[in-house]
Formats: sequence, structure tokens, C-alpha cells
Amino acid sequence: MTTTQTSKMIETIEYKAQDIAEQWYKNVKINPKTPIFHNMPQNEAIDLALNFLSNYRKLFNTDKPFEEANVLFSKYAVNFYNKHIPLPQAIYSLILMRRHMWLFAEYQAVFETAVEQRHALESQSRMILMFDYAEYVVILTYDDLIRNEIEDKFKGLKVKSPFFVLWPGGGL
Repeated sequence: MTTTQTSKMIETIEYKAQDIAEQWYKNVKINPKTPIFHNMPQNEAIDLALNFLSNYRKLFNTDKPFEEANVLFSKYAVNFYNKHIPLPQAIYSLILMRRHMWLFAEYQAVFETAVEQRHALESQSRMILMFDYAEYVVILTYDDLIRNEIEDKFKGLKVKSPFFVLWPGGGL
């Protein structure tokens, strides 16, 4: 992938992070698939998006994108989990984030020539891969957090955890 085109997209995302976050917030605030965001204060939701957007470059500037995605998105997942955002809504908010990032870059005419358009497709493929990693890591992190929370509750009740039956390796 051409570094210049990727950098152009990333720079647009970083430079316009506030605008992208605001557009994303407007969407999640009214979207029927994200009701948890409907009553969330605007600044709180936008901070969640800005935290993500400000770290996005790291995913493109690494030789180990999954490892970097794991670090970034496990923090993202913990933050969402601690705010009691249900997993389906956390994932859908990521889908909307990807959409808003890409549409914003496209709307800003970041990719004007035919060659830039071809590189844009490569950048979009990379973005899709990063978001695939993101969704996977968020799901894994939620799974661990939920499992740990339930195991702690069972310990408090002095009852053996059911995870040895429900999840392979659970309760070991």
C-alpha cells in the first residue's frame, strides 16, 4: 500500500477527529441499534470516539497490526464495558465509526485522481481489516470481563463456577 495515500487518509482522520466524532455521535444518539447512547452525555460519547480516533494511526504504522489492535481495542472494550454498554451496541458503534471515518475521508475528496482512488480501495481494505480485528478483540475482551465478573460472584457465594461446563478451559 502506498504510504502517502494511507498517510493522507490517516491525517484527514486525525485532523478532523472532532468532526468525525460529532457526526458519529449524532448517528449513535438516534440510531435504534444503539439506545445506550441516546441518553449518554454528548461530551462523554465524543470522548469515547476521540480516544479511538487519536490512536488509529498506530494500527497502520506497525508490522504487527493484530497485536496493536489487541492493545488498543481491549482498552476500548474495557472502557465500554465499564460504562455498561452492551456488547452488540459496542460492536455496532464500531461499525458506525468505520463508516463515518471512511465517508468523511471520501467527502473531503482525499482521493481525487484515478490512482488515488485505487489507493483508496487499498486503504479501505486495510481499514476493514483493522475493524475486523477490533470487533474480534472487543468480543474476546467482553467475554473475559463477563466471565471474571460471574466467577467473582460465584466465589462470593462459595459456589463452584459453571464455566468449566459452559466454556472450554473455564473454571480452571
